[in-house]
Amino acid sequence: MSLNPKFLPPAPRSFPGQRWLNIGLRGLHLLGVAGVAGGFLFDLPREAWIFYWHLAAVTGVLMSLIYLWIDCDWITQLKGQVIVFKLVLLWLAVAWPPAQAPIFAVVILLSAFFAHAPAKVRSWAWGRQVRVCGTEPGERGNG
Repeated sequence: MSLNPKFLPPAPRSFPGQRWLNIGLRGLHLLGVAGVAGGFLFDLPREAWIFYWHLAAVTGVLMSLIYLWIDCDWITQLKGQVIVFKLVLLWLAVAWPPAQAPIFAVVILLSAFFAHAPAKVRSWAWGRQVRVCGTEPGERGNG
């Protein structure tokens, strides 16, 4: 059972320069996160960190789109779902300023844990029976 491969092609896919683009985006994303940290942790005025917020958001969205293009199954895996959860937490931090620092700390800890967790943890999917991208479980060794 799979979704139409025209819309969700088999994974993984790649493109020339993918690794370097990912490295560049990740570096800019970390710069953005560092700037947001200043605002959230030290209660700086919004004008002092809003550029970094936009930088982190744009680069994060671009990296997520690349991950989805490479393997649309990414969103069903823990690594993709944690990204969505972190976005919800960040929205909550902006909506509830008194909690910005502790929420931001949780987002950073989640990021560190999932960035360095073993692949089988990051790639784990809730109750997965069949891959989303048109391959059956086990075809790539992680289904």
